[in-house]
Amino acid sequence: MLIMGLDKFDEAIDNSAYNNDQQADFLMLLVIDNNSSTYTGIHINRDTMADINVLGVAGEKIDTVNQQIALSHTYGNGKEISCRNTADAVSDLLNNVKIDHYMSLTMDAVPIIADAVGGVEVEVLDDFTGLDDTLIKGQTVSLKGDHALNYIRARQGLEDSSNESRMARQRQFLNALYEECVEMQDADEDFIADVSLKLSEQLISDCSANKLQKMFKKLTSYKFGNINTIEGEFKNGERFVEFYADKDSVMKVVIEAFYKEKK
Repeated sequence: MLIMGLDKFDEAIDNSAYNNDQQADFLMLLVIDNNSSTYTGIHINRDTMADINVLGVAGEKIDTVNQQIALSHTYGNGKEISCRNTADAVSDLLNNVKIDHYMSLTMDAVPIIADAVGGVEVEVLDDFTGLDDTLIKGQTVSLKGDHALNYIRARQGLEDSSNESRMARQRQFLNALYEECVEMQDADEDFIADVSLKLSEQLISDCSANKLQKMFKKLTSYKFGNINTIEGEFKNGERFVEFYADKDSVMKVVIEAFYKEKK
């Protein structure tokens, strides 16, 4: 399942349009192994240069461009078509692995999730002075509301404004959030269903609400493994920083996530 975090807040979207301004700033592919009751993640840098389908008015492919993979979501209606286009771009990047499902969340979802678990405890990795003075580097804090959003979203104005630094904070947040969700689900079997209902306006998926609830409830009982990233090279493009994935690293990540050594 591809999980997308859209750098946009919940708003009305024209379903008849064939492009939008919602970039997929966060991209995490969850690879679920039902046989071993485990799952792992592949965290994809939003600046990764990738082949992206350009879509026409009816959602059909009319061209292909090489751009930052975050822009794949801007083609399409901002909902299901855009999500599927992003999933196709990620699939192509990862040597055409099959992506069965997708789910996108707007930025509004982060405070809702953080508050639902009563806060997400982390040790602050960066200096947020001037952006959010409650986040002091090296201190352990319980992230709630907008402070949680600031922590995983901010990069401009920080000493290290790279997306790589932000991705490290996002992985840290997710690992801590997972532990909190497991505890909440153990204490209240309706926890996942209640959170899903709260996120209904921020969430787009090809799965029904019932299927998502069952899936994520199952994951709270599974062991969460590593979150892997792809190595590569950063270059300054004409307008933005561009990340070029190393082909050997892509292959290594795919093999580790999808294959087991034959004995």
